[in-house]
Amino acid sequence: MPYAVTRPNLYARRPAPVAAMNVTPFIDVLLVLLIMMILAMPIPVHVTPVDLPGEPKQPVLPVLAENSIAIDAADRLYWNGDALSADDLRVQVAAASAMEQPAMLRFEPDALASYDTASRTIALIKDEGATGFAFVGNERHRKLD
Repeated sequence: MPYAVTRPNLYARRPAPVAAMNVTPFIDVLLVLLIMMILAMPIPVHVTPVDLPGEPKQPVLPVLAENSIAIDAADRLYWNGDALSADDLRVQVAAASAMEQPAMLRFEPDALASYDTASRTIALIKDEGATGFAFVGNERHRKLD
């Protein structure tokens, strides 16, 4: 028999192509995006103070029928002229609000007191349930120099 050349059979049964999508690159891109998002998130740098329940404090200064709350230019708090901390002021306002006839609280911030301290003090007074509250001395600040 002479030498025969065999050709491949072009019509032979071949495996069918796979129609599924390759998801490996998709997952790789998602992981990279996730890592970039985690790295781009800002780190929380602010602290929110939380008052935890404890023993109820007693007011250290006398509570009158009409009390003055003042803030000076250095953002120090005063109760009827006596310096105190924000926690002590909270106790004083709570005691004034708990009276049979709630005490009148007169708020007198200095012209150079920071707005932040004044707003926090007003929020503290409101949170403690004070009903008698008045801004006093605003006429001093009418002229802006």
